[in-house]
Amino acid sequence: MAHLSAYLKGQPILPESETEEGIKVGRRLRLLRTERGLSIRALAEISGLNVNTLSLIENERTSPSVNTIQQLARALGVPITAFFETSAPKKEIIHQKNGHRPAAVFSYGSLEDLASGLASDHAQPFIVTLKPKAESGPTPIVHTGQELIYCLEGTITYIIEDETYNLEAGDSLVFQAYLPHRWLNPGRMPARALLILCPLDERDRPTERHFLSG
Repeated sequence: MAHLSAYLKGQPILPESETEEGIKVGRRLRLLRTERGLSIRALAEISGLNVNTLSLIENERTSPSVNTIQQLARALGVPITAFFETSAPKKEIIHQKNGHRPAAVFSYGSLEDLASGLASDHAQPFIVTLKPKAESGPTPIVHTGQELIYCLEGTITYIIEDETYNLEAGDSLVFQAYLPHRWLNPGRMPARALLILCPLDERDRPTERHFLSG
């Protein structure tokens, strides 16, 4: 599978281990929809998508674009990565080769999941790539647990309770995530960072709070 070309074209990247059967996005959509007790017509009204389009996606007769998946994620209240999760058994050790990680592409960058398939998900590590001038939005983010950000490239600014922290390559920031916070890439170049979210409540969805709005 051409992971790099898919990434450059703005498509979701799938792990090498999933490419034989492929991730069934339509199957995942049907499961997520039925779990919420929604009919296709109800989901169409919430998402603004056509009923026929949803039916074609669920029946694997068409592949949705990234923008369409984003609309569905917002309507269902899930992170975009929920469409690429599988029922594969959880593992105690996760070893990933570069370019073979599950990832999602957003309007302002991308998110690579470093712990996909791990038995425990108390710590959620990601590689985040942010386009120039990307930002989380005007509404502060609040969730349980702690958050760690380690800047790999470029510049990332975090605003926590009106205090500004500018991170350059090699800089790190750890804080209690109940403190209202926002982030942005103020530079003219893309920024990359290691992000580790550690929610205390398994029902909390910090990834969604950070990236669903994109």
